[in-house]
Amino acid sequence: MTSFLTLLRKELVRFWKVAFQTILAPVVTALMYLLIFSHVLEGNVRVYEGVGYTQFLVPGLVMMSILQNAFANSSSSLIQSKVTGNIVFVLLAPLSYLEFFGAYVAGAMVRGFVVGAGVLAVTLPFVGLHFAHPLWIIAFALAGSAILGALGVIAGIWADKFDQLAAFQNFVIMPLTFLSGVFYSIHSLPVFWQGASRLNPFFYMIDGFRYGFYGRSDIDPAMSFAVVAVSFAALATLSFLLLRSGYKLRQ
Repeated sequence: MTSFLTLLRKELVRFWKVAFQTILAPVVTALMYLLIFSHVLEGNVRVYEGVGYTQFLVPGLVMMSILQNAFANSSSSLIQSKVTGNIVFVLLAPLSYLEFFGAYVAGAMVRGFVVGAGVLAVTLPFVGLHFAHPLWIIAFALAGSAILGALGVIAGIWADKFDQLAAFQNFVIMPLTFLSGVFYSIHSLPVFWQGASRLNPFFYMIDGFRYGFYGRSDIDPAMSFAVVAVSFAALATLSFLLLRSGYKLRQ
């Protein structure tokens, strides 16, 4: 486990050294979303009976922050290593594909959890949250951060420069996140768009995570978790195939 723990420590130290950018900045961004949307829509939008819009919004913002920052951590780490050339030192180390993948994903999960905890802490004074099913909260947070960490590994391997990674984040991650039900329930959408939302795996992460707080969701949480688990298995398999082939790493 020495190799795995060493690489994991590198990943943790990397984002912690610039915590102002990697932790504080996304927490402030989420707080701004909360202040703006709650001010505009509180009292005008009611999603679940007995749950105010601000209460509905907070779990979505927490999970959105977890997902976006988990992706950012693994993807940015890999692209930085490729651009600067120090990826060679990781590839020459006695690391198996599982250790390589596990260290980057675990580092991404830790950053996602730290940012998510920060968002939850700063939003608590504005709303009274319930924790109806804490195990579901933990399960979806773990699974969601792992999926985006794996997706970040894939994006980091695929991208050759920062512009490509930025395009992936702007045209894939951001749309899927904002169209996942963070700010609304899919039942408020037309039938066509409800069906389209069900094709978005981010929706199941957000919906299941929110269920852990209020015991209410648009989809049964067991079904949501099954979709999330299958998504992670698919992304993990693709990551292993890319690592084994050496695609854009050893070639």
